[in-house]
Amino acid sequence: MLRLSEIKLPIDHPAEALPAAIVERLGIDKADLLGFTIARRANDARRKSAILMVYSVDVELADEAAILARFAGDPHVRPTPDTEYRFVTQAQPHSPRPVVIGAGPCGLFAGLILAQMGFRPIIVDRGKVVRERTKDTWGLWRRGVLHPESNVQFGEGGAGTFSDGKLYSQIKDPRFLGRKVLTEFVKAGAPPEILTEAHPHIGTFRLVTMVESMRETIQSLGGEYRWQQRVTDFEIAGGKLRGLHLENGDFLEASHVVLAIGHSSRDTFHTLHDRGVHIEAKPFSIGVRIEHPQSWIDRARFGQCAGHPDLGAAAYSLSHHCSNGRSVYSFCMCPGGRVVAAASEPGRVVTNGMSQYSRQEFNANSGLVVGIDPERDYPGHPLAGIALQRRLEEQAFVAGGSNYEAPGQRVGDFLAARPSTALGAVTPSYKPGVHLTDLSSCLPDFAIEALREALPVFGRQIPRYDDPDAMMTGVETRTSSPVRITRGRDFQSLNVAGLYPAGEGAGYAGGILSAAVDGIKVAEAVALSLTA
Repeated sequence: MLRLSEIKLPIDHPAEALPAAIVERLGIDKADLLGFTIARRANDARRKSAILMVYSVDVELADEAAILARFAGDPHVRPTPDTEYRFVTQAQPHSPRPVVIGAGPCGLFAGLILAQMGFRPIIVDRGKVVRERTKDTWGLWRRGVLHPESNVQFGEGGAGTFSDGKLYSQIKDPRFLGRKVLTEFVKAGAPPEILTEAHPHIGTFRLVTMVESMRETIQSLGGEYRWQQRVTDFEIAGGKLRGLHLENGDFLEASHVVLAIGHSSRDTFHTLHDRGVHIEAKPFSIGVRIEHPQSWIDRARFGQCAGHPDLGAAAYSLSHHCSNGRSVYSFCMCPGGRVVAAASEPGRVVTNGMSQYSRQEFNANSGLVVGIDPERDYPGHPLAGIALQRRLEEQAFVAGGSNYEAPGQRVGDFLAARPSTALGAVTPSYKPGVHLTDLSSCLPDFAIEALREALPVFGRQIPRYDDPDAMMTGVETRTSSPVRITRGRDFQSLNVAGLYPAGEGAGYAGGILSAAVDGIKVAEAVALSLTA
């Protein structure tokens, strides 16, 4: 088959327009088009008065060789790429069982790939299964009761379970590992259109059932889960990992361990550092969540086509380099979603964003964050970024009333440097509630300065983005891991053999898809080592 890309049609085109466009583009007779499937679908909304749908299609033709020869050098006509995933090896009889720490996207796919290769992995997670975890998470949102080991950050599915479920990434993927991730998600119950949409997403409720399905698959292949078993220490001798000490007092002997602990396992980062595992501080970002009515964003992005069923809720991506040398950008934009409480430690407030598959809630929200780096903002210690996060989250807890309500401020008041005392046209979605105040007490001066400069700039790009009634809620500190657990080309820790740092927590991914892909890569490295 051949892959034909960049076919553009009006948004309201009839179904027969696509095969007609293929025939016209290739200059062939209608009878020579034997069949086609949509490989990718996106929209081009640069001209709001004439939004286009953009397709890539895989076509079956009567004489593919002749077409390839005629379009030689045309990047939009080429052989369909081979996206089939192939396992790098298979387990041998009596192969040692690898261990995976963490059941988020990275650990989930590391465990799945190892199970599919026959290695019967043991997956250890400090949290609970996803249904029980969901109840505990709602306990914080509805009653202000935090469970430190069962929340947005910890438990089956990881932080990605309570998110927009975005499944796109900027990573280079020459082996189409992302396709393997999407295919497994569809097997587990995700909507098939995630295989073709340019910006696929799933949403929280569907992610819950999918995670359960994938757990059942891993168990059916001989994998084993151990829930509510936080790893308290690592047994290391002679530069080699020997095993894990668990919270219940058990010692789990292990020579190959995938460390997929997520970006919020601060106690584990400290333990690893105390045991001499090489860790370095890395850049991340801090800021707030900003909310607007979704209808404002739809009109700004789609004009008269706002509300069209083929477009859905509009998203955006913004960035600005400020005069103080800082960069401000939108992060984890959630169309038609809500701002959620994402704390994992008592006495601290953290925000995040979440959407359901339908993206039909009233507000759009996004992180509005400022980039920071170790050399300038938290020098001197590999774990200094964690200390900074904690300090900002503690300040947010106090500013919000010390009851897990979040500090909030209207954009107009924020720009005027005055506390908010009343809401405007935008009702904040954060639960258990928002306490109106002045967000300058929760963030460094340079971040406040940068945000105040960026908001009017973004308002010129998206009308009403800096509307005085738009709502800001603090703080957003978990944009990515504040550390990198360094590894070599073999994916093992630079100084502890058998320890395989992986995913977002180790500093090698950002988001569901990239974390899952990293889990596959690390699982392959473990498998090859076990069969060497």
